[in-house]
Amino acid sequence: MFAWHALPGAFERLAPPWPILRVLRRMAHSHRFEPDGEGGTHVFDEIEWEVPAAGAVDALAAPVVERTLERLCAFRERRLYNDLTLHGRWRNRPRLAIAITGSGGLIGSALRHFLTTGGHRVVSLVRSKDRALSQKDAVYWNPDRDEIDVEGLRGVDAIVHLAGEPLVQLPRWTAEKKRRIIESRVRGTELIASTVAALHDDGPTTLVSASAVGYYGDRGDMVLTEEANSGKGFLAEVVQAWEGAALRACRAGVRVVVLRFGPALSPAGGMLEKILVPFRMGIGGRVGSGRQYVPWLDLDDMMGIIIHAIMDEKLQGPVNVCAPHPVPNATFADVLGRVLGRPTLIPVPALVVQAALGEMGRETILAGQRAEPACLLQSGYSFLFRGLEESLRFQLGRTPPDAFRMGETR
Repeated sequence: MFAWHALPGAFERLAPPWPILRVLRRMAHSHRFEPDGEGGTHVFDEIEWEVPAAGAVDALAAPVVERTLERLCAFRERRLYNDLTLHGRWRNRPRLAIAITGSGGLIGSALRHFLTTGGHRVVSLVRSKDRALSQKDAVYWNPDRDEIDVEGLRGVDAIVHLAGEPLVQLPRWTAEKKRRIIESRVRGTELIASTVAALHDDGPTTLVSASAVGYYGDRGDMVLTEEANSGKGFLAEVVQAWEGAALRACRAGVRVVVLRFGPALSPAGGMLEKILVPFRMGIGGRVGSGRQYVPWLDLDDMMGIIIHAIMDEKLQGPVNVCAPHPVPNATFADVLGRVLGRPTLIPVPALVVQAALGEMGRETILAGQRAEPACLLQSGYSFLFRGLEESLRFQLGRTPPDAFRMGETR
């Protein structure tokens, strides 16, 4: 347990995805580790703090500070449990060298720290030649110029390819934005796939490439497993080309896993970050009819699924990366409001979304996919979170006291 806390990335993994207190005059935080006598370890967080003023101000501030620190400790306990559980599933396997593109994004940055705390060596593909030369375990690539340091990938066991142009651009997609969306995904993936294929026995044997549930288009309440056909629309076309580029590496004998991501739940980025402000103000609600499905997934489970895809040599091809129980948009809004303690009585009409955001709004907000993770369940992946409310409470620091204790049977 102590060794885990000393690994690179442990500090970042235990930092909550919300702002910590900055009004304290002093805060000292220490960890104490004690054996439990049964082969396990008790971890104690000891925190001492002082506010800038004393007297009445101190009396008023103390309950707020204590509740905030309780949220922090609850988050750290659950995150520690999550990460140790996920790494423990592969404890008998060798540690790997894993290259990542898009390591600065929401998923990539979390994955980088998650993997290093599992003892793996992480190689970041970066677009700056200077950074690649000066930073340890960094390799240069620039898909816009079809450039990549092939030699820097020799000895790497697997590549996780996450890079791509962000989908959202306000107020709406332009022709140039759509060109960048598709080109960044297809061209970058073609470069990675061809490089992996060219390395033969000296390079990665596994390519885990990002994709999206947008592959299915807007399919209403139809249950969508990996066997479902592709849908219609711009995003469906993008994803088909994106996946096709990745799967070309199969010809060279590389195992390719294409991860069709649903929205990752984290207040640090993605869908949840974008909608938190109105919901916290009490002016959130369903969007459009509210019947479109949200194939959500907790960001911690996303880490577990990626390492599962790397390690499970039987898993290949398209894989839906979402929780087993997607929910309609209206249900998502109600649950988020309940977690935040805010009403969700103000819907956003579909006409408003279409007028303001055009095609982007129709495809990213009003469309939905009732995707289910059939391949993951068949491969034996066990999800960390049982339902949407449990995930949101963890990510937002709203888990009730004593709702979770490490070591409990789950």
